[in-house]
Amino acid sequence: MSALDTTRAELGLLVLYLNKAEARDKICRAIQYGSKFLSNGEPGTAQDVDKSTSLARKVFRLFKFVNDLHGLITPTPQGTPLPLILLGKSKNALLSTFLFLDQFVWLGRTGIIENKERTELLGPISLFCWLGSSACTTLVELGELGRLSTSMKKLEKELKNTNKYDNEQYRAKLQKSNERTLALVKASIDIVVAVGLLQLAPKKVTPRVTGAFGFVSSLISCYQLLPAPVKSKTS
Repeated sequence: MSALDTTRAELGLLVLYLNKAEARDKICRAIQYGSKFLSNGEPGTAQDVDKSTSLARKVFRLFKFVNDLHGLITPTPQGTPLPLILLGKSKNALLSTFLFLDQFVWLGRTGIIENKERTELLGPISLFCWLGSSACTTLVELGELGRLSTSMKKLEKELKNTNKYDNEQYRAKLQKSNERTLALVKASIDIVVAVGLLQLAPKKVTPRVTGAFGFVSSLISCYQLLPAPVKSKTS
């Protein structure tokens, strides 16, 4: 594959990436929280960008609650421990509720629903749902990482006389472990972001701290949505 073909293929992947509504949402999220970090809650251009981007992102999330509603009623894989099943379903229910209520907040802020005061009351409720969802995700990822670690150690014993990295099953488990570790880090960061947005600890989690954590979480989300890299073929 020539350099031009590789570049064309990589640009094609970038186009596919940017065509995803989820990817555009996470890019806007990075802008939103980066602006929050810069403004530190003070009036000015950065705060205006923060607020306008936050409102714009809500459009990307319209009817997105259906995704987690579907996950709520989808059967879990066989062999999953009951506590992890309950935590996973709780995460789906809470995240779906957050996204559902967030639509009414958007309707109020855009003036479609005239009773803005009532819709603004739904804002903190939806954020508490997101906080609960992030906490459930953290516990689920911890549990799944524990299960993966146990199965990997068992597989390592079976492969003790060979190079474990040559084993396709081991590499797949290792990749899954890395993905879940990243998801755990993101969920933990999102808990801090939710605490900041709800102002549960205003002295410690300031708007600047919230912005910094939200920006890092957004970058992780952008990375998670990246397509597989193009592999160049050499003759």
